[in-house]
Amino acid sequence: MLSQVCRPGFQPFNQRLLLWAQSTALSRSHPVQTSTVRNVRSWSNIPFITVPLSRAHGKSFAHRSELKHAKRIVVKLGSAVVTRGDECGLALGRLASIVEQVSVLQNQGREMMLVTSGAVAFGKQRLRHEILLSQSVRQALHSGQNQLKEMAIPVLEARACAAAGQSGLMALYEAMFTQYSICAAQILVTNLDFHDEQKRRNLNGTLHELLRMNIVPIVNTNDAVVPPAEPNSDLQGVISVKDNDSLAARLAVEMKTDLLIVLSDVEGLFDSPPGSDDAKLIDTFYPGDQQSVTFGTKSRVGMGGMEAKVKAALWALQGGTSVVIANGTHPKVSGHVITDIVEGKKVGTFFSEVKPAGPTVEQQGEMARSGGRMLATLEPEQRSEIIHHLADLLTDHRDEILSANKKDLEEAEGRLAPPLLKRLSLSTSKLNSLAIGLRQIAASSQDSVGRVLRRIRVAKNLELEQVTVPIGVLLVIFESRPDCLPQVAALAIASGNGLLLKGGKEAAHSNRILHVLTQEALSIHGVKEAVQLVNTREEVEDLCRLDKLIDLIIPRGSSQLVRDIQKAAKGIPVMGHSEGICHMYVDSEASVDKASRLVRDSKCEYPAACNALETLLIHRDLLRTPLFDQIIDMLRVEQVKIHAGPKFASYLTFSPSEVKSLRTEYGDLELCIEVVDSVQEAIDHIHKYGSSHTEVIVTENEKTAEFFLQHVDSACVFWNASTRFSDGYRFGLGAEVGISTSRIHARGPVGIEGLLTTKWLLRGQDHVVSDFSDHGTLKYLHENLPVPQSNTN
Repeated sequence: MLSQVCRPGFQPFNQRLLLWAQSTALSRSHPVQTSTVRNVRSWSNIPFITVPLSRAHGKSFAHRSELKHAKRIVVKLGSAVVTRGDECGLALGRLASIVEQVSVLQNQGREMMLVTSGAVAFGKQRLRHEILLSQSVRQALHSGQNQLKEMAIPVLEARACAAAGQSGLMALYEAMFTQYSICAAQILVTNLDFHDEQKRRNLNGTLHELLRMNIVPIVNTNDAVVPPAEPNSDLQGVISVKDNDSLAARLAVEMKTDLLIVLSDVEGLFDSPPGSDDAKLIDTFYPGDQQSVTFGTKSRVGMGGMEAKVKAALWALQGGTSVVIANGTHPKVSGHVITDIVEGKKVGTFFSEVKPAGPTVEQQGEMARSGGRMLATLEPEQRSEIIHHLADLLTDHRDEILSANKKDLEEAEGRLAPPLLKRLSLSTSKLNSLAIGLRQIAASSQDSVGRVLRRIRVAKNLELEQVTVPIGVLLVIFESRPDCLPQVAALAIASGNGLLLKGGKEAAHSNRILHVLTQEALSIHGVKEAVQLVNTREEVEDLCRLDKLIDLIIPRGSSQLVRDIQKAAKGIPVMGHSEGICHMYVDSEASVDKASRLVRDSKCEYPAACNALETLLIHRDLLRTPLFDQIIDMLRVEQVKIHAGPKFASYLTFSPSEVKSLRTEYGDLELCIEVVDSVQEAIDHIHKYGSSHTEVIVTENEKTAEFFLQHVDSACVFWNASTRFSDGYRFGLGAEVGISTSRIHARGPVGIEGLLTTKWLLRGQDHVVSDFSDHGTLKYLHENLPVPQSNTN
């Protein structure tokens, strides 16, 4: 039939139907002509009729991260998305959000197309209003007899509703898109023109011309003229969700679209009906996986369900179009679901023809959970033996490790800044230090998991214990530093935690061999899967959303990485520090020689470390003294760039560049110097501008030092010692998973203790609470009992 572009100045165009015979009803009413159909291709038990295409089959995107390159996109809006909960009228808020997202993408230079439902719901709302108005007039005419006749609203025929609602639906889209200076065009299709090749070509030309003119085509089935439905079919024969899924898939393939987004009222495809106890959202779905899925009931409106969507999605995927099925109704996510999908975020179910060789990150999380629980049940000596074996493997395979690291360094040359290259580099001495640290961890792990912290006799023969247990599954995200992998793995093994590791791609070769050695060590006691290295193209932000798989996230890297993870984490605690703004206060009673040595070591020994000195606070009385001159001369020799704080700058005629911010972590040979009048002013400065990481006082006055140690509120506070001592290995913890500046659970360098939590064990003999009531026979004792010194695991 002829359909019209709903903007003044455009002429009507011929259309062809984009639907194929998918349902029995359509097949009976309009038999498919054998001359049109090439062949029938099927995946599992889902058949698809393949019709001649105007192009050769393209190639869909293999990974979500590639979706950001999608140029031409079809967004299909199901009835549940555009319809209100009462199924009589449109969900205007959701529609406005969808239009905004589509407009944002269109204005980025993409070519957007919509396939929409909603005409029936909009028309039903209008017709009901007209019927009620008509009834009220009739009742008024009969009011002379004082008998108002109750007249029930008749059942509304869907085609009439569509006829009444289609123009209003398009007018609504028109008004919304106009707000973003975007023109929209309406195209209506029906199944009566299924086999008309001329109309197919006309529609193809029409759509390409609209896209060329930066117009958003809005495609819908012409529900006003659909053929009669089968008895008992939903919505009285309207071509609704089921057929619009097919329409969207066919449109996407015919137009050589890069991406089809199917929005419904569920988060995506589940392995069993959503809402069931064991239902799990399938992140990525591959052809041939249908046997692993149990389909549930259809949507609350429309004729289709998830099975129809999967059929359409696989058909589109076969034609070279990537597909994502996602929730367009959830208030917390629907406001950005479309743009999130295009950005490659983990939203809904992504359909891909490329199945990865290894497990998905969800499967790795499950393996880490299961392996971690097995690890926690081992005897302390067994966990210690695993760590000792890993330390030996680092030494035995030194040449292989250094060879892999050399590849990483060669590939990173010219791409990474010198401080990051230094972090990336491994050496024989680093590996030897690693092995020593791992053996320290092994020794300290003997009394970690299962240690009794507290015993209470609650009542006679009722005893309570508080014991240490692993946190669960840790996700550690680290940049550049491959030596972090065995350190963190050893701490996780010692504390009985499952572990997911996400390293930077710049250390891929080093991380791979270190992970292989870690799993080899774990294998001696059958817990190889407890430590997993995420090698897939998972974005960090997507990993932070796996709240059902991960119990704690520990970022190790730049302050920007840590901030990004803290922002992205959804429901998962993050342990770490966003910045390492470490201070050193040189008091008026400081030793000249000590001050210079401490400043040099804190700033120059390893400026890229988070525990390196960033701000030097100098007592005012030290200006223009030998101590001050010696520090300045040393910094000049070490080629440290100095930034002057506001007060320091005011004392100088020709000062260094004034600092832009006193809250800066330089991570390089740069240092801020500021002047303070007292130890209290130094403490106030630290509290105002610091990050609660590590602070130092240099003084020979013990009373001043103790005042500083007690009043500075940071994770690590030192007296006459370098900031660089803020480290798990140097603290004797063997290693650390990171340095925490939070105030809950763990603070400072986090070793085994910081990776443990507790649980309560109550042992009774048929005890019930009612026996302890006012009229009961038992009384609470709450006696503290001795805690055993040996491990009770």
